[in-house]
Amino acid sequence: MPDTIPEPPAGRPRRSLTADPARFAREVLEPVRAIVGERGLLTDRDAMQPMMVAWRDSWEGRVPLVVMPASTEELAAVVVVCARTGTPIVPQGGNTGLTGASQPHGDDTEIVISTRRMNRIRAIDLDNDTITVDAGVVLQTIQEAARAQGRLFPLSLGAEGSCQIGGNLSTNAGGVQALRYGTARALVAGLEVVLPDGRVWDGLRGLRKDNAGYDLKQLFIGAEGTLGIITAATLKLLPLPTALATAVVSHRVV
Repeated sequence: MPDTIPEPPAGRPRRSLTADPARFAREVLEPVRAIVGERGLLTDRDAMQPMMVAWRDSWEGRVPLVVMPASTEELAAVVVVCARTGTPIVPQGGNTGLTGASQPHGDDTEIVISTRRMNRIRAIDLDNDTITVDAGVVLQTIQEAARAQGRLFPLSLGAEGSCQIGGNLSTNAGGVQALRYGTARALVAGLEVVLPDGRVWDGLRGLRKDNAGYDLKQLFIGAEGTLGIITAATLKLLPLPTALATAVVSHRVV
């Protein structure tokens, strides 16, 4: 992995959003502030810094603005502003990835949209064995909520105490139980997604036998935010195991 974020391809220069501060404030910052309020904005470089750096290596980005919507409606309205003004977006969840994909470039050419404030558990349906959550809910929180109801949400990985489910689904996370339960895409019943123009695609349903046309939710799982920003998901739950056994297998080479 390179030590610095690569430059854009030749012939496709990026425009720094801070090259014209007055225009950026007028066309992007103030309209976004009106949508999310002061709690939903970060413009201080020190406050934004943890969201700019990949924890494993030296990749570091730089943006003039981090936006933290509190709802799907706010996020969609922010995306409308960005689409209208041609402002590039980097969606970010828990920023726990290992590839640098959730970090922006280092030249103030993008803004980050973080889902950290979208952290509601919307519903648990025990009859259907599903849980519906916002994209910013931490994976461990979902596991604990399922366990409290005698259910299992089997997606499990090292960063489960800080990664967010929206990022897990956007990257089709595998985790340590993928061989038994499948990757993240196997655990999704429905999605809610904000599209690049700000429209909301509502595929948030828990229907188990759904053979009505294209399975559009699968397009967004693993797409890493390139086709839309996942804002909520209905996830499949399983019965909680009643017994656990640990085996140690030794193999001696003669």
